[in-house]
Amino acid sequence: MKVHPLASLLLAWVLCATMPVHAAEADEPRAWREQARVLELGEGVARDTDAAIALYCRAALAGDVYSAYKLGWLYAHGRGTPRHDGYAAHWFARAALLGDAHAEIMFQRLGTPADTPDCVRNAERAKQQRAEALAEQEKRATEDLALLTRYRDWVNTPEQQRIMKIVYRLAPQFGIEPGLAYAVIKAESNFNANAVSDRNAQGLMQLIPETAARFRVRKPFDPEQNIRGGLSYLQWLLAYFQGNVPLVLAAYNAGEGAVERFKGVPPYPETQGYIKRIQQVFALQHHPFDKRITPPSPVLPAIVSARLP
Repeated sequence: MKVHPLASLLLAWVLCATMPVHAAEADEPRAWREQARVLELGEGVARDTDAAIALYCRAALAGDVYSAYKLGWLYAHGRGTPRHDGYAAHWFARAALLGDAHAEIMFQRLGTPADTPDCVRNAERAKQQRAEALAEQEKRATEDLALLTRYRDWVNTPEQQRIMKIVYRLAPQFGIEPGLAYAVIKAESNFNANAVSDRNAQGLMQLIPETAARFRVRKPFDPEQNIRGGLSYLQWLLAYFQGNVPLVLAAYNAGEGAVERFKGVPPYPETQGYIKRIQQVFALQHHPFDKRITPPSPVLPAIVSARLP
């Protein structure tokens, strides 16, 4: 079959704009076409040519040759819609490309340059927006992955590697990103399992005795027990502050009561510097959390509201 040169200009668009149809979706174009026919003819429903044309267009863009030809016929004869030879030429050309020999004859008989219908322009625009949204999602996912894993560049001593092996094994049990655990251990003890602060915070994740007892840590200087307790506390804080990393870090450093009292990060230079140091390593602002662990902080809505512009 020889296709008119004007019709051939549509081929590239057809090939890129027509999405592959999966087996489960194979009947969709036929269903849209049947709905369009019912609306066009008013069979049991109020006649609505505009809605019929929209459905015919949807089916034609999915590769339904009958719908493409029907649209050409409607526009060529002005049936239920103003006559538009340019739109008719577009649809007859598309039907010809889909294998309808009579559509090619109709296209050549019109002798009119094809014009792109609004529904096709809208489909092109929607496809472009979807592609841009997908590209943006992929970009953010790549950036997030880089932020989540960049701490690995700093695990460079045998002791850090030994401790991080424990973190890698335990962190998934608590739903904690290893990078967050690394950053907290680095800021709290610099990987010194025997560290003790002037407030009697102990071990790798610097658990005060009350916190150690709260999370059943009997040997705070045992690396595995200490890490398990610290991860338990982080898991609880993430649920309590619904994944807000700066609030979680502020609570880990100054206590959840201080965060609630100040309705946000307390104005303590130590706490603010602590958050800054950790977020230089673990920069994500939100961390997944398990809402089953504990109900959220009762003042969290007020904290969120205070941060809104």
